Amino acid sequence: MKKRVIVIALVVISLLLTEELNTHYFLKKIYPLKYKEYVVYYSSEYGIDPYLVFAVIKVESNFNPNAVSSKNAIGLMQILPETGSWVAKKIGIKNYKEDLLFDPKYNIQIGTWYLSYLLKTFDGNVQLAVAAYNGGSGNVDNWLKDKRFSKDGKKLHNVPFPETDRYIKKVLGVYNLYKILYNHND
Repeated sequence: MKKRVIVIALVVISLLLTEELNTHYFLKKIYPLKYKEYVVYYSSEYGIDPYLVFAVIKVESNFNPNAVSSKNAIGLMQILPETGSWVAKKIGIKNYKEDLLFDPKYNIQIGTWYLSYLLKTFDGNVQLAVAAYNGGSGNVDNWLKDKRFSKDGKKLHNVPFPETDRYIKKVLGVYNLYKILYNHND
């Protein structure tokens, strides 16, 4: 009887260790779906892939709703107060105050709408929308007109801002990882 209990315990421990050692398991811990209810709701509302929103949140704040950048971008999606105010008016958020950007619900709503707006502005081109999210849409427009940065006026082949270049690569990499990790398992 004692041997049987030991064997069962070893089997259970083995199964637990197998799950613990599963790469997807660890990656899902590093790349979680925090605030999923808001991300999924607003992604659906504004017609955007939720995995792109998760990628932006992961890269921007690593899911810290109290994050504030050196440029005063606030919250999960690192929204500048001016952008927050502009978007709040566009989508009808009454009594908007900058402090709302610390609230995950409002931050995700505003950030997701803005990302959706950028995707529409740049004809669904994720690279350009992500570049604009970080470097500004005016800059992206100028880069597309400059042969040094865009050979065809439709895609960036070279990004003159190193921070934006790194940002695009990071967000697109994390976006692809989210799609691989969750698209068929969730």
